[in-house]
Amino acid sequence: MSIEEPKRITLTDGSPVTADHRQIQPNGQQKGYVVLSEAERAKGFVRPVRRSYVHEKCGTVTTMGQALAETYARNPYFYSGTFCCGCRNHFPVGAAEFGGEFLWDGTDERVGT
Repeated sequence: MSIEEPKRITLTDGSPVTADHRQIQPNGQQKGYVVLSEAERAKGFVRPVRRSYVHEKCGTVTTMGQALAETYARNPYFYSGTFCCGCRNHFPVGAAEFGGEFLWDGTDERVGT
C-alpha cells in the first residue's frame, strides 16, 4: 500500500488493525472488530443500515455500533460471523443452508446476505 492510498479497513475506533484484535475478552467479545474504513463506508450502502439482529437459536436481540452496521450495509458479505449478547459467543452469518443463525431485527432477511 502506498502512503497516499487510504486504508480500506480499520478497527471500529478507526485505529489500525492489530494482530491480537481477535483475542476474546471476559465478556465473550473480541478485543477489537474490523470494519471498512470511514472513507469506504462513505461511498454509500447497498443495503439499509440496520443496527440490531436476532439470534435464531436463543431469540436474543443484539445491537451493534454504527461502524459495524455501516460495514454490513456497504458490503453485506464482509463478515462470516457475528456476536450474540445472549449466548456471549460468535456464530455464523449468511444463508441458513450455509449455517447462518441471525436475522435482522423486525425482518425475515438474514444477516450476511
